[in-house]
Amino acid sequence: MDIITIIGVISGISLISGAIILGGQAFMFVSLESIMIVGGGTLAATMINYSYDKLAKLPDLIRIAFSKNEYDSEEIIQLLVSLAEKARREGLLALEQDAMEADDEFLQKGIQLVVDGTDPELVRSILETKLTFIEERHSEGRGILSKMGTLSPAFGMIGTLIGLIQMLADLDDPTELGQGMAVALLTTFYGALIANLIFIPMAGKLETTSQDEILLKEVMIEGILSIQAGENPRIVEEKLRAFLAESEGEEEEEAQPAAGTEEVAME
Repeated sequence: MDIITIIGVISGISLISGAIILGGQAFMFVSLESIMIVGGGTLAATMINYSYDKLAKLPDLIRIAFSKNEYDSEEIIQLLVSLAEKARREGLLALEQDAMEADDEFLQKGIQLVVDGTDPELVRSILETKLTFIEERHSEGRGILSKMGTLSPAFGMIGTLIGLIQMLADLDDPTELGQGMAVALLTTFYGALIANLIFIPMAGKLETTSQDEILLKEVMIEGILSIQAGENPRIVEEKLRAFLAESEGEEEEEAQPAAGTEEVAME
């Protein structure tokens, strides 16, 4: 489990709950009607939007969001370098056993293609196609949580309208005004809370995990093709480290365009 993610969720819930309790009358923030509107509405709309096969993956998506990132770039680079050394000493056919024992299915497929004598361009094409399908699958999973993050505030607004209608319908009975207003405001609160504390951050965590996995798979492609080309293991290691550093540098540059624009504007 990723301790930072768990701490983040617990901290968010604790701080918000603490602020409510310090404000007094915490029980007023509990409304079964609001929970039914936001929770039930979000789940129902999500079920309408996606097929059963896609929704069945939701527990796995949640598990991944709360799991620690297991992709170790250093371990992958060292593995590829050791394979390059073995290929230089014993030939590409000696990697067949390593292909069968590889834990990563993507790496296993790449090594097997090299052992089978597949043309380098075809190896790259096959692996990049598999990488595209992996990216699409990840994007689909993130889309479910992002959609739920979009729907929950919308159902919060629907609950607000329901509460206002109930309140206006009972204007001659002042005792009912408080109940209607409570439902009106609490559904908006619930919708905004679960969207911004649960669904949207979880979708963001999945995106970060996906980017790390895709980057390492790109490193694997470069390493596999270098092994097939018979490059020196030291050169393979330097190339993969440079590729990894360059890719991470590009991501940092993409994350800072707004700051650069502000500086230009200030000048």
